[in-house]
Amino acid sequence: MTAEDKKLLEAHIKEIVKILYKNTQPEKIQTFEGIETSVGDQVLEHVSPKSAFFLSEKRLSQER
Repeated sequence: MTAEDKKLLEAHIKEIVKILYKNTQPEKIQTFEGIETSVGDQVLEHVSPKSAFFLSEKRLSQER
């Protein structure tokens, strides 16, 4: 990964984390374990499916 891509990725991750934080119940982010669980659950629910869909679409378009 290029340095430019790393910076871009970091910027996008920060924005994603801000959104996830805003949409997390305050009582779930009182401990490190709570933060890890809440963010992990949200990533599995919202981010991972979109990533998988994007990557599969990309693969299909390359095969055509």
